[in-house]
Parts: sequence; C-alpha cells; structure tokens
Amino acid sequence: MNITLRQLKVFAAVARNLSFTRAAEELCLTQPAVSMQVKQLETQLEVALFEQLGKKIYLTEAGQEVYQYSRLITQQLDELQTVLQNLRGVGHGRLRIAVASTANYFVPTLLGTFCRRFPDVTVSLDVTNREELLTQLADNEVDLVIMGQPPAEMDLEASAIMENPLVIVAPPDHPLAQQQRIPLARLEKEIFLVREPGSGTRIAMERFFNEYNVRIATGMEVGSNEAIKQSVQAGLGLGLLSRDTVQMELELDRLVILDVQEFPILRHWYVVYRRGKRLSSVSESFKTFLLTEAAHLLGRQRSDVEFPPANTRQSRARRRA
Repeated sequence: MNITLRQLKVFAAVARNLSFTRAAEELCLTQPAVSMQVKQLETQLEVALFEQLGKKIYLTEAGQEVYQYSRLITQQLDELQTVLQNLRGVGHGRLRIAVASTANYFVPTLLGTFCRRFPDVTVSLDVTNREELLTQLADNEVDLVIMGQPPAEMDLEASAIMENPLVIVAPPDHPLAQQQRIPLARLEKEIFLVREPGSGTRIAMERFFNEYNVRIATGMEVGSNEAIKQSVQAGLGLGLLSRDTVQMELELDRLVILDVQEFPILRHWYVVYRRGKRLSSVSESFKTFLLTEAAHLLGRQRSDVEFPPANTRQSRARRRA
C-alpha cells in the first residue's frame, strides 16, 4: 500500500468529526483538499471508507477498521516524538494541552511564565468543554489536560494543582448583595442561569443543591461563562461560577459574590493525563511546574479579592472532597 501519513491524518480528522467541513476547519485546509486526500486513500486501499445517508456521513465497516489503525499509528508516532524530545532535553519539544473553558481565565498566565523559561518549546493549546476534554483524553490526542473533577470511571492520572472555589454572583444592586449569611433555602426564591448539561460547574452545582435538598429554579441555559456573566449583570438571574471566571468583574464592581451559607463550594483544578502514558520531558516539566508553582503564581493576582466570611471548618472539610 502506497499510503501517506498525511492521508491518514486527514482521514482521521474526517472520521473523528464525521464531517468534511469540520475536518477542513480543524486542519486549516479547504474542503476540496480534504476530499481529495480521502479519495486518494480510498483508491489506494480499494475500499470505500465513508457512506452518505441523507446529509450525514458515516464510517463504513472498512472505515472503522482504518480509523482504529490510524489512531494506533498516530500513537506510535507520538511516542517516537516523546522519546526524541527526551533525548534532546526539556529545552526543546512540543507541549499539547487542552483545558476546560473555565480554566482559560488563568492558564495563559501560567503558560506565559513557563514559555519564558523554555522559549524553544512549542505549545498547542485547545480550550473546550468537558465532554471534548474527555474525548481527547480517551483518544490520546493531548499530553495533559487541565480540568475540574476528573471522572472516576476513566483510567486517568490526576493531581490537584490548586483550589477552584465556586461562588454565587449577582449584580451589585441585587437585594441579597448587602445581606450576610444568606440561608440556602432563600435561594429557592431566585432564578439561576446555568451552563449546559455535562458542564463540570453544572454537575457540581446540581450535586451540591441535591445534597442540601435545595430546589432552585433555572432560567436560561447558557453555553459559556461569559454569557452567564453578562446575563447576571443584566439582572436576568444569579450565576454559580468559578471565582477564576469573575476576577475582572469583581474588581470593576460589575458583580458581587453573595455571602451564602455553606459557600463557597471548594473544588480543585487538576492536571490530568492517561494512566500509562509516557510523558515527554516538556510535559513532565510542565506538570511539575503546575504542581509546585501554579497556586503561588496565581495567588498573588487574586490576593486583593476576598471571599465573604468563611463558614465553619466542618462544612469546609466536608466540601473539599
């Protein structure tokens, strides 16, 4: 077979997205160029890799087999690259990371510090939602992921790098803005703006309120933290967000953190990778950097924004899990 790695890479992108258009966008190619590469691969293999039903395309049985082997080949090439990077040392190489959209509020600051120390390192950064992060981990498409609580059912290595407090925010003129130790039951009278199903923040919110038997009313379902912040500022409801996402709005007095009993919900940010994955020197160094320096570097930036009065030590300990 006279097939090329480029053909396999293009085919894998189409197979992963089940779309020639999205694959072209991912690879920064034109759609005709993507179609040509797939057609050439089908000609070399003498099989059809895709079939079209209506407006959707699907992998054929042969396409599914080729996709599995293309992933194995890619994984072997990645391991070869890792070995060569380790031989060259930390100063050179490529770092592929993906981060939850919420984490993108602080990750660029950390990357900036890391890249100044290792200017010859090339970084590939993908900012996406929780579902896509888990897909990339399962498909071994990235070296490291920064996310909230990793799922227990996946075979992953996860280490906490710093706290990720979840807080309830409101516009400064909200009736609850000046109150202290607001009972949880009082929140049942308010409307909450929530992230899409599957969001880590939403999962934590639903788990927390279920634990305390609090039923909250949800208004709009919003697909981004920015949209939630704008909607809260417009008076459309309250928001439950990571404090990392509202730093600027707090400093500009556009939002306030409500002093609600049992809050903040204390979670953590984690650096995550597949168990058994061979990390390159660059990836290992970045992981160590996150574990030893992330909290300190970001703590300096957030030191001037304080939480409402803390709740009891017992309730805090209960929520650290």
